[in-house]
Amino acid sequence: MEIGISPVQSPLVSPALHIPLLAPRPPRLSALGHELEEIEQSGQFSNFGPVNSRFESEIISKMFRGTGACVTVANATLGLMLAIKQATGWRPRGKYALMPSFTFTATAQAALWCGLTPLFCDIDRDTWLPDAAAEEALLRQYGEDVAVIMPNATYGNCLDLARYEQLSRESGIPLVIDAAAGLGSLQMNGDAFGRGSTAPAVFSMHATKCFATGEGGLIYCTDPERIATLRRMAGFGLDAARITVMPGINAKLSEVSALQALEKLQEIGLIARRRAALQRLYARLLPGFTFQILAGRQSALQFASVLLPNHLRPKRAQILIELARQGIGAGHYFSPHLAEHPYYREHAVSGRLEVTQEISERMISLPISDKLTKAHVHHICSLFIHACREA
Repeated sequence: MEIGISPVQSPLVSPALHIPLLAPRPPRLSALGHELEEIEQSGQFSNFGPVNSRFESEIISKMFRGTGACVTVANATLGLMLAIKQATGWRPRGKYALMPSFTFTATAQAALWCGLTPLFCDIDRDTWLPDAAAEEALLRQYGEDVAVIMPNATYGNCLDLARYEQLSRESGIPLVIDAAAGLGSLQMNGDAFGRGSTAPAVFSMHATKCFATGEGGLIYCTDPERIATLRRMAGFGLDAARITVMPGINAKLSEVSALQALEKLQEIGLIARRRAALQRLYARLLPGFTFQILAGRQSALQFASVLLPNHLRPKRAQILIELARQGIGAGHYFSPHLAEHPYYREHAVSGRLEVTQEISERMISLPISDKLTKAHVHHICSLFIHACREA
């Protein structure tokens, strides 16, 4: 089998080296002894404490250039649940949450926990973001039964926020942005992804993300009143007098996690740029394969996503086995896509998903991490090409 590319074996990497698909690198707590002592001495370990407040202030200042407001959450799934509930109210007018099937299960689970049924749409063949025509067709079909629109910024790729805000205004349907992998992504004008969004954008700070802490999330938008409401909802729905005034859960970020987030904020720009450079190297070394087309200037990458040629779709499992045998961790995010999961076959509704099905079956996820070097990428690409030829 010829795929139009020569091996790119690097002499700088040991053939016996094991390279995992994901190599989390949250800030080292062992290096933050003084800061941890300060948390202990403060006696405040949660409840939007001083470290958390400093992080929220600095990320608005440094990442979003002073525009908007934000609130931290214990994880992005809780953030989505809060944002959906705040946007749709206690009794939503509709029963469906419009979202792509090509996303992580957290998106659909958050909708289910808010009493909604996931309504899966197809994705764009090039960007792998939700397909505009597919979304609009489902909105016409289901009309007022759609309670919320929930596009996902696939692999950190930038959604067209202006289009979604217009779609929300024209349809009268609330918008919640699933921006899970987007902290560190840049829009085409150089702004951080999400900057200026009037709708809540929910970001993840999970250890496997580019913006890696142990666990955590962030809800951002331009409306400080909405953020204040979400903050109360994240604290059991209590007001300043500790009286329950709205639906709420416990979604507060701990001070230790906020400290990790504060440290990660100082280096996220460099990390995201470095990972983007590794992705470009993958694309240069694998010209016979298909990569995601960026809708913005930069995506904050967890891994390198590449599509196998069509004739290799049935051989993906064999290719992954060969990569594992050679010490290369690889996977296939998001495959199976959500509509293929047994639970969602029973508890979700789908539109036509032809592109989603094809992209999902061709997807291979290759390593990108903070410790990965260019020599490692050469080594991985050589073994990947070999595995494809063997298949």
